[in-house]
Amino acid sequence: MSRVFVKGGDAIAEAAIRAGCRFYSGYPITPQNEIPEYFARKLPEAGGIFVQGESEVASINMIYGASLAGTRCMTSSSSCGIALKSEGLSYLAAARLPAVICSVQRGGPGYGSIKPAQMDYLEATKAPGNGGFRLIVFAPSTVQEAVDHVYEAFDYADKYRNPTMVLLDGVISTMMEPVEFPEALTDDEIQAIKENKNSWTLGGKKPGAPKRMITGGASEASNMQDAAMYEKWAATETRVEEYLTDDAEYIITAYGTSARVAKGVVNAMREEGYKFGLIRPILVNPFPYESFMKLDYSRVKAILDMEMSIPAQMIEDVKLGVLGKTTIDTCLRSCGEVLTFSYALKGARDLVAKL
Repeated sequence: MSRVFVKGGDAIAEAAIRAGCRFYSGYPITPQNEIPEYFARKLPEAGGIFVQGESEVASINMIYGASLAGTRCMTSSSSCGIALKSEGLSYLAAARLPAVICSVQRGGPGYGSIKPAQMDYLEATKAPGNGGFRLIVFAPSTVQEAVDHVYEAFDYADKYRNPTMVLLDGVISTMMEPVEFPEALTDDEIQAIKENKNSWTLGGKKPGAPKRMITGGASEASNMQDAAMYEKWAATETRVEEYLTDDAEYIITAYGTSARVAKGVVNAMREEGYKFGLIRPILVNPFPYESFMKLDYSRVKAILDMEMSIPAQMIEDVKLGVLGKTTIDTCLRSCGEVLTFSYALKGARDLVAKL
């Protein structure tokens, strides 16, 4: 298929429709408004339903109902909007209902800034809602990856019968890049996916339709089952890019837009004679701890964590991977101040000078 030049938000919605999403509910908030706008135009043309809920709370609970009926469904929001959806997201996890949630990060806390940031990492990976549940969390660094991850997220949600999140920032959702879209699922394929859920979906009043109590409750037994699922993710689902790490003496770690900048810094520092490498988590949950544990710390002098968050958030996972074996420093922006190449390059040079 030929490549097209498209805005990130539009590309995300188109990828979801091609993956068989036939219900979307959401509420406007910058910087992700292009996503619901595209769904409003295009989802009815594909035979789906778009609803602009009266609030974020209403929207996430509509997703609960659509998923319980077996429909591939999605919602999206930004930062404080995702926080409002957290209770409904917890109910989805408790009821083991698949859905895709797209979180487009902006500055915070509170109202913060409507500009891009990476200040919801801990919310996405550690506390997406009450009760200690977890999500598989994709972290694309390009519009093409956002397309691929959204398309794939529906399969992951169905595979584990669990909500799945795509975590990105406002840069990716509002920028334009060339993209190649995956082939759209056919109506027959979408129907087959839905019918494959018949053992647990609600069938209404049709004769022989399965009956199920609508609940957001859980038990110790279900908590134990979920914990086993999370351990399986850690063993089988980690995904990471390791760039020029084999001989690196300095490791930069970053995700999303920050990782794009970081890769340029790695190349620039190599040209200056310093052996830099990059560890980029592609899934931020489960986190690729092994990539840090296997580093040769007789050679690696330091790790530089680059994030658009102050204080740093991903650094907590980096510390668990490093286990105190080397110095960890930071290069940070926040609340809509985007990590630029010049700022990040200075951070790398300052690290070398400091050591």
